[in-house]
Amino acid sequence: MLVGVTACGGGGGSDKASGDDAKASGTPSASASPSPTKPAGPPMLLDTITPQTGTTVGVAMPISVIFTNPVAAKAKATVEKHMKVSTSQPVVGAWHWMGDRRADWRPKTYWPSGTKVRIDADMTGVSNGNGRYGVHGYTHTFTIGDDVRADVSVTGHTMKVTRNGQAVRTLSINAGSAQYPTWDGTMAVIDKQEKVHMTSCSVGISCDKGSPNFYDLTLPWDVHLTQSGTYVHYSTGDPNPGSGSARGSHGCVHLSLSDAKWFYGQVKQGDPVTITGSPRGKAPADNGYADFNLGWDQWLTGSASGEETSTAL
Repeated sequence: MLVGVTACGGGGGSDKASGDDAKASGTPSASASPSPTKPAGPPMLLDTITPQTGTTVGVAMPISVIFTNPVAAKAKATVEKHMKVSTSQPVVGAWHWMGDRRADWRPKTYWPSGTKVRIDADMTGVSNGNGRYGVHGYTHTFTIGDDVRADVSVTGHTMKVTRNGQAVRTLSINAGSAQYPTWDGTMAVIDKQEKVHMTSCSVGISCDKGSPNFYDLTLPWDVHLTQSGTYVHYSTGDPNPGSGSARGSHGCVHLSLSDAKWFYGQVKQGDPVTITGSPRGKAPADNGYADFNLGWDQWLTGSASGEETSTAL
């Protein structure tokens, strides 16, 4: 699938959650109205809930809820309490607000493989603190699949892939150059595409065709790590990555063509890719799904209701 123009590296900012996020189920009808116990007002709606219903995701995948309008600080605890997380085995976790429109729920540690998860966001009559009230509920169910992890060493030029604790393969890689370093830290896979059109101009690297940093390429086997443009993929400009080539990228992680195709076939949304040895620092938690770049104490500072154990499913 060929998707919109994007690119490696560029910009330290972080955008909203992936455009492929599941649309919240249950579009309200024109006649829907707030609870009669609440004053009339415009509806509070959810823009997206991720993961999509029926999907199987990785052990680092958060539940990510995005509201169409800002939620006031005074309303966040109530809103959190109306977003119930149920699981087939007990999981300790918490909500964390990424600003005033996005709330993520993640476990304290990675999800156990095989866990069935359900999120019930019963927003009926719930206020966002800014004059809006929920008009209906939303439900998503998903499953945690195999524990697939990729550990990338920037200085060692390697990526070690494990599945359920067992080593699978070690691949040769190149990461970002000194000028365009790769993000460090753990990033859960946002999505993947067989082909992505990447341009240097789209991320502010260079729009000058005469520049050595200019590129305008459609490249295969792309695993998406950050909204600011980090991918694991094959690059025609770096066909044989590894310590021998010592060729830096514009922030992406490069694999050979055969390795990129193999890795693409191994990973799914929510699988953690952990990068170490880069001078850039950790990706912000809301730059895609880098939630585990925050320690648990840091995570709880962004929660209005605190640590909780999931309800039995």
